[in-house]
Amino acid sequence: MLVFIGLGNPGPRYVLTRHNVGFLFVDELLKKFQIGSSYRAETYEAFKLKSQSPAIAVKPLTYMNNSGIAVRDLIRDFGLSQNDRLIVIYDDVWIPLGRLRIRERGSDGGHNGVKSIISSLGTQEFSRIRIGIGPKPDDIDMVSYVLGEFTDSELKVLWKVLDLAISAAQEMFAADFKKVMSRYNSIGVE
Repeated sequence: MLVFIGLGNPGPRYVLTRHNVGFLFVDELLKKFQIGSSYRAETYEAFKLKSQSPAIAVKPLTYMNNSGIAVRDLIRDFGLSQNDRLIVIYDDVWIPLGRLRIRERGSDGGHNGVKSIISSLGTQEFSRIRIGIGPKPDDIDMVSYVLGEFTDSELKVLWKVLDLAISAAQEMFAADFKKVMSRYNSIGVE
């Protein structure tokens, strides 16, 4: 099963903030697939996708820094195993806006949501789609930047890169993951 976990913060105050790119990804993914069923737990909401292979899209309802709690609960509740591919989608300030990076595994890269997942699962062995929100201007601190809203011009680029990320996700159903990585890691939008 493919499990797309979009990281973000719950609530209307965070909807269009840079840190909510993962939630925006899930919203866009749900527009592409019919929802077979949905499930709301205390720590997450999950949507079974009607697709050629079993898949779910997930939004943790914990705040970003506690995303690991939601992922741990999700794995328990759905009986997920190592045969299922967890794909965590999140913002990355070190990648320029308009680019994405797909990886099979890796460190937290300074991202507290990913750090929480690694801590809860005890492993870095899960896939990622990192969506660029950088570069961060020098005159603003990191928290203010990631919790700040996208400008109108940034949103135009963001919607394009989210379309790219959705295309990559759709290809993950049929194509080898390494081929998807190779193809989409070299594409950018403006």
